[in-house]
Amino acid sequence: MTAPKILMTYADYAALPDDGRRYELEDGEIAVAPASSTRHQTVSKNLMYLIESYLREHRAGVLFYAPVDLILSDTTVLQPDLLVVLQGRERIITERGIEGPPDLVVEVLSPATVARDRKSKFQLYARYGVTHYWIVDPDARRLETYSPSEGTYVPRGSLEGDGLLSADPFPGLIIRGSAIWA
Repeated sequence: MTAPKILMTYADYAALPDDGRRYELEDGEIAVAPASSTRHQTVSKNLMYLIESYLREHRAGVLFYAPVDLILSDTTVLQPDLLVVLQGRERIITERGIEGPPDLVVEVLSPATVARDRKSKFQLYARYGVTHYWIVDPDARRLETYSPSEGTYVPRGSLEGDGLLSADPFPGLIIRGSAIWA
């Protein structure tokens, strides 16, 4: 006989020790990710600066970076690398974290997270209504953009190498690959 799974809630998650680990809760199951590599951090930081500059210039919203809790339900709490809440939706920003689907989630792949970012998190973000999902692969020097259609994500665009990309939800922002991978 198999022991029943013990599902955790936000209260259980919030009671986890502050031990430097990056915990997430996926449909009640705990997941732990190791610290990010320096390459991962560099790419994430470069994207953060590009998006933050755009948001400030256009007064278009707020950017958050990991670790920040994205509370999608009582049993699903994730910590994406970057997320954006556009102007007019600030009500989902609380002291606990971001409570509801943001307008953009960015996950920067690493060997330890690639399967989760491309599969389980991909499905969770779509299910909970995250409007735009970007997956960034530092090793392949590729940025993929997705938006929802009929309950799943469909590809909307991609940037390869030192190419250029204009992507939702940022009209007029041109992302240069060379600025991300540097």
